[in-house]
Amino acid sequence: MKQSLQLRMGQHLAMTPQLQQAIKLLQLSSMDLQTEIQEALDSNMMLEVAEEETQTPAGQESTAPIMTETTTDYRELKDMDAAADIPSELAVDVSWEELYDNLPQMNATGSQGGAELDDYALNRAVGENLHDQLTWQMELARFSERDYAIATTLIDSINDDGYLGNTLEDVHQGLLHQIPALELDEIEAVLHRIQSFDPPGIGALDLADCLAIQLRQLPSETPYREEALTMVKEHLELLAKRDIGALKRTTGLEDEALSAVVQLIRTLEPKPGLTIHNDDAQYITPDVYVVRSKDRWTVKLNPDIAPKLRVNPYYSGMVRRADNSADNTTMRNHLQEARWFIKSLQSRNETLLKVARSIIDHQQAFLDQGPVAMKPLVLRDIAEEVDMHESTISRVTTQKYMHTPNGIFEFKYFFSSHVSTQSGGECSATAIKAHLKEIISGEDTHKPLSDEVIAKMLQDRGINVARRTIAKYREAMGIASSSERKQIF
Repeated sequence: MKQSLQLRMGQHLAMTPQLQQAIKLLQLSSMDLQTEIQEALDSNMMLEVAEEETQTPAGQESTAPIMTETTTDYRELKDMDAAADIPSELAVDVSWEELYDNLPQMNATGSQGGAELDDYALNRAVGENLHDQLTWQMELARFSERDYAIATTLIDSINDDGYLGNTLEDVHQGLLHQIPALELDEIEAVLHRIQSFDPPGIGALDLADCLAIQLRQLPSETPYREEALTMVKEHLELLAKRDIGALKRTTGLEDEALSAVVQLIRTLEPKPGLTIHNDDAQYITPDVYVVRSKDRWTVKLNPDIAPKLRVNPYYSGMVRRADNSADNTTMRNHLQEARWFIKSLQSRNETLLKVARSIIDHQQAFLDQGPVAMKPLVLRDIAEEVDMHESTISRVTTQKYMHTPNGIFEFKYFFSSHVSTQSGGECSATAIKAHLKEIISGEDTHKPLSDEVIAKMLQDRGINVARRTIAKYREAMGIASSSERKQIF
């Protein structure tokens, strides 16, 4: 094969580091953005948080820029000559006393004298889960060493719903190598003690056992307690099917007594483990606020999602006076990176505001009337309006939240498909779900509406939607079918 040299010309797109950084910041959520900003502050000496000099009165929009590069003349920083030498020792801008004299003094009890601790730090506690709650009760109970080992294994086998995840035979086989001559009756006896713990119904083998445990813990004089015990033990399947005729024949109860028994069973908890809330509350910080100003809706950035940054004027001035040494080169690089970071943050905020304003312009009716007035909207509509690519709009609307008078919603909530109306217009899927929820909430629980009837009711409102579409939206909203929504009494 003959070797030769060839010259070719071509074009290709390349993403600069600045563009990559801007895209990265654009797709970050508010919490991730704060982490990214803190990492930039820790790694770049040129970046600092701009201190607030004046407080902006509540209800008024601040005229100060969100981010500033420096408080010194920017034109001076462009002239970075090496005429001046870096002195051998540079003066520091803080002293040891300034760092440590102003620290709050701790008293003997560990609290700060003259200063209040952060309420969030004081009140925030780790949530207690179901396992911890049961273990605490087990420690208070008097178990022998042998029963204590059995109880620990049983509690470890209880799932989040409060049921025993393993059979007693499996628990017995697992403990044989640890406890010699272990009998199955011993495990059952320890399980009965655990089933007396809170919440009622814990440690049950199945739903019937769970309901029976809760009924046994009721006072003996509770009306229809024994009838309810019989029903959950022997006729729970008929009760689930809502077969009133079969229940009356098998139990021998009349309508009034059967109704009382069913009402008593409804007061029980089918999943007792879920009554123990073991998750910390998750808070959402909105990226923008939507407020009404002079009979129109306006969008404002949340000033708390990111601190105001600037280039440190002291260190940037040192770059101008320094020589071409390696240290000065590092400082120059930090200065350029700081400027890129600030510019990327500004670009992120501007894009976020632009997209949010475009969404609000399309969804004015939602803000005035609620979800039933939501208009159909797709990413392409916003992309064409703000002159951006759909992928950029997708990044902006992911994990970004908007605070509206109707609640806090993710940007993507305002985008939905559409169906045609009888007038030739369009109705969004979000509005259809709102209509569906409104219709079902007002139905007769003894005669719930079928999907076919709901489809006809929506057609009367001018919305053309098929029965299978109603079923799809209903299942997506977690609403049961008409037969399952029907109440016996």
